[in-house]
Amino acid sequence: MKTQTPPQTGNVRYLKGVGPKRAFALEKLGIHSVHDLIYFFPRRYEDRSHFKSISEVRPGESATVRGKVLAVKLKPVRRMPIVEVLIGDANGIIPAVWFNQPYLRSHFTAGRDVIVFGKVDLYQGRMQMISPEYEFVDPDEEGIHAGRITPIYPLTEGLFQRSLRSTLKDAVESQLEKIIPRDFLSEAFRQKHQLMELRDAVREMHFPVSFERLEAARQRIIFDEFFLFEITLLKKVENMKTKYCSYALQDIHPWIEEFFQSLPFQLTAGQLQAISEITGDLKKSYPMNRLLMGDVGSGKTVVAALALLLTAKNKYQSAFLVPTEILAEQHYQTLEKLLKPFSVSLGLLTSSTPPQRRERMLAELAQGTLSILIGTHAILRENVRFSCLALVIIDEQHKFGVHQRCQLLNTNPRPHQLVMTATPIPRTLALTLYADLDISVLRELPTGRQPVKTYWITRDKQNQILQHILEKVQQGEQAYFIFPLIEETEKMDLLAAKREFEHLKKKTFAKVSMGLVHGRLSQDERDYVMRSFRKGDISVLVATSVVEVGVDNPNATVMVIENAERFGLSQLHQMRGRIGRGSRPSECFLFGEPKTEEGKRRMRILTKSNDGFLIAEEDLKLRGPGDFWGTRQSGDPMFRIADPIRDYSIFSKAREIAIDLVKRHAINQSEEWNGIKNHLEQFPLHY
Repeated sequence: MKTQTPPQTGNVRYLKGVGPKRAFALEKLGIHSVHDLIYFFPRRYEDRSHFKSISEVRPGESATVRGKVLAVKLKPVRRMPIVEVLIGDANGIIPAVWFNQPYLRSHFTAGRDVIVFGKVDLYQGRMQMISPEYEFVDPDEEGIHAGRITPIYPLTEGLFQRSLRSTLKDAVESQLEKIIPRDFLSEAFRQKHQLMELRDAVREMHFPVSFERLEAARQRIIFDEFFLFEITLLKKVENMKTKYCSYALQDIHPWIEEFFQSLPFQLTAGQLQAISEITGDLKKSYPMNRLLMGDVGSGKTVVAALALLLTAKNKYQSAFLVPTEILAEQHYQTLEKLLKPFSVSLGLLTSSTPPQRRERMLAELAQGTLSILIGTHAILRENVRFSCLALVIIDEQHKFGVHQRCQLLNTNPRPHQLVMTATPIPRTLALTLYADLDISVLRELPTGRQPVKTYWITRDKQNQILQHILEKVQQGEQAYFIFPLIEETEKMDLLAAKREFEHLKKKTFAKVSMGLVHGRLSQDERDYVMRSFRKGDISVLVATSVVEVGVDNPNATVMVIENAERFGLSQLHQMRGRIGRGSRPSECFLFGEPKTEEGKRRMRILTKSNDGFLIAEEDLKLRGPGDFWGTRQSGDPMFRIADPIRDYSIFSKAREIAIDLVKRHAINQSEEWNGIKNHLEQFPLHY
């Protein structure tokens, strides 16, 4: 019978000791091939290399002990048989105890040398080790479970550290040279940048001989992740420039000057810089792919308005894609005012657009007489056809699916793309999350805007604050009350929006018009309440976090956030951004009693700063990068072990090298590029 050769990158089930059942468990961890297994690295390591004599161990500590098996006992306790192994060295004896694992009795033989690692406990006045890891000493074999720096892997149901470690050991020994026949980076390159050879790095990541070697291996693997990521995205950008053409705008400078003169306010330095970058892109014959990132209220819409104007004056069309109807209406009204002096035709298309108006608008769009279409997902329907679409602007792109966003871009010529977000992202993450986009940043607030004063208030001052807000409302200003829950639950001692709405309506604001909005309302119901608030028909709006990205209401000057400790730092800042949109002073009151130091720190940061980018940096330190990955709408982690924040120095180095490599045209003929290209062809990155 022909022996089956284990595949290099084939199904992991054919590896020694795996089989269908364990392969199924490995698949839950994203391990399908031998290559996946080889690159499945430990989540941490335990130093089990330092032995203690039995007389030195103490209760409560973890220790590694080397000795002989003196005796083995099986205690047939009902439902929970106990295996007790007496282990002795020159200085003492200690029992090792395992519960409900009777098969272990046959594993241990008196007189056999063994290494055990585990926690030492005190039981009935004597020390013992409960369920320790063990390794029999074989002079001809290297141990992997104890007596060394031992890898600890992520697990799932059906997998155990001991068996998974053994599987990895076999795979590294038998398959590594087949999976990595040669390093894709040349020796000269590795020496120049002080990088460990790849096969050595993979071995050390699984079974390190020292922490120094482990750190060198970790740096090589992290470098590879960042470097290949950057190469992939930089080549994607290069391909965009050669694969696609776009409408290059010509007649722009006179219109820029006229637009500036038409504004009743001065643009900020950030807006002027962003305009310079965007107009520079629009003049090119390949598509712009730019992110405009600005804090809440930083004036992104004005920058977008100029891009729309220039496109229209060049006889081309634009689409402005917005996630909700009320935001679409807001953008439409704002753009209509900004572009009124220039006789530019605009349309608003949402699911609420009356059929007759919709048909007329679609006809004008197809004929090319409608220059700018602002709308929601309704723009993405098949019967919406542009005559010459040259610019697509997407507001809060993470609210749309990847395929939805691409629908408007998949035309020839390909439209320029401007993505806008009001969620400040730290530079370290922006370079990773949006590595395929050029980035423009707005940091300053427009002239006339005042920073929101923020106060962390204790509950005993609540009535005083409510009276203060009532006075503001009676003077014609408007207020938000934000709650983390819709209804009370028995398990959570939190104020709930519905209950507090009724309470406020009966007590403090009995003679004031109030509204309630939350996520369980239909979109139409929510929009109705928000429109009423924006028009001033509602003076006090009680809401959950659905207002995090909401309407621009310059008359809203006060916000109360109840149980503020329940919200993340960036989320609190985003909600606070709903006020302070006009020229009046605005105030935000944080009611919260955080129990942790982290919660208290969030409150302090909010009271000291209105800078969304600084707050995002602080939020990143508190939460880590995990919550930010969702903005790419990817279900898989972007990197196996690399972290752009923790490993920023490696990321920066890898990025610089990648940019330099891609810029050099001769690279395509070099040994270095061929090795990288072949590696990426075999193991492509899907970013």
